[in-house]
Amino acid sequence: MTLIRTPNIGQTDAFYQALIDAQRDMSEEQANMFSTKLVLIMANHIGDNAVLNEAIALAKSNPVV
Repeated sequence: MTLIRTPNIGQTDAFYQALIDAQRDMSEEQANMFSTKLVLIMANHIGDNAVLNEAIALAKSNPVV
């Protein structure tokens, strides 16, 4: 499996809104913890270290994908 680098989320606005809504009324610390947990849940779902390492490298090199 390789990292998908093209838009692949259906209903992107709804997804983004769900992220915003999930963090509403959270402190910065709570929002950071939420984001960390979400990343780990998604990483577990992906389950492929090569893909995860590619995503980490991409995130480090490009602030916006």
